[in-house]
Amino acid sequence: MDLVRLQTIITLVAIGLLTLSIGSGAVLAFNELRARAIRRARFQNGSTAGLIEPDRPRSAIFEGVRRLGQNAAIRDPGQVSDIRMRLTRAGFHGREATALYLGARAVALGVATLGAILLMPMAMRGGGLTPVLMAVALAAAALLGPDQVLRHRQRQRELEYLEGFPDLLDLLVASVEAGLSLDAAVARVCDELARRYPNLAVHLRMLTLELRAGRARKEAWAAFADRLGIDDARALATMLRQSEDMGTSLGETLSVFSVDMRAKRMLRAEEKALALPVKLTVPLILFIFPCLIGVLLLPAIFRLTQVFQNMH
Repeated sequence: MDLVRLQTIITLVAIGLLTLSIGSGAVLAFNELRARAIRRARFQNGSTAGLIEPDRPRSAIFEGVRRLGQNAAIRDPGQVSDIRMRLTRAGFHGREATALYLGARAVALGVATLGAILLMPMAMRGGGLTPVLMAVALAAAALLGPDQVLRHRQRQRELEYLEGFPDLLDLLVASVEAGLSLDAAVARVCDELARRYPNLAVHLRMLTLELRAGRARKEAWAAFADRLGIDDARALATMLRQSEDMGTSLGETLSVFSVDMRAKRMLRAEEKALALPVKLTVPLILFIFPCLIGVLLLPAIFRLTQVFQNMH
């Protein structure tokens, strides 16, 4: 009876954790869609309407997670700046994103510890390797899950930045050669890229706001490159700094750099095309080759069986 009762408790806890995770995912998805709608309305209207959100009552779970994150940030302030940069590159620009991330990681560790404690009696009573494997899976999910989510989101956005950077440079070249200054060209390009590359447009909008606030152009472009986290942005920031220091023509410099970015994007596409036959080798061996062997050998095997049956 004790074992059955323990299994019932573990099942209920698992159902509760699953419900909590589904609810948290739904809340995060709703917030992400709402943020995208706000950004879309901002870029379409060309104003800051809808950016200031009214204060809403927050749930006790949200406040508890935030407080846990703040306590973790106070205990280890050295990692806050690094985590904030990683969250920015992953698309989380809120002021409380760092506290929420640290709090969510602490909650995940607590849930994994509780699950391991509940699974220990079952493992000690001869439950086999299943409880141990479940505890290991919970620990791995708690330790590696948040970092993997951030890395996945960061990789997705880096792909968008790499794809949209040549278009950004082409539009900058066209705007600068039309007579606009670099700051005005960035603001104009931001409006053009909002539909196709919304995440890149958000970083450009932040760059525009920093320049309007009086931040030095070198520092603003360096911070823009750090937020994107790609080598092309760092190269552009270095090129603009050198062009400003040496007094060279900005339009010609951007034109040369734009051609270089186009060539790099074409090389990346050719690299993916050349790697495709190698990647198709495993599916061919596992799926298509056995089918071909079956189609070729089954008739011969059938005929051989008939011959042996006639001989007997």
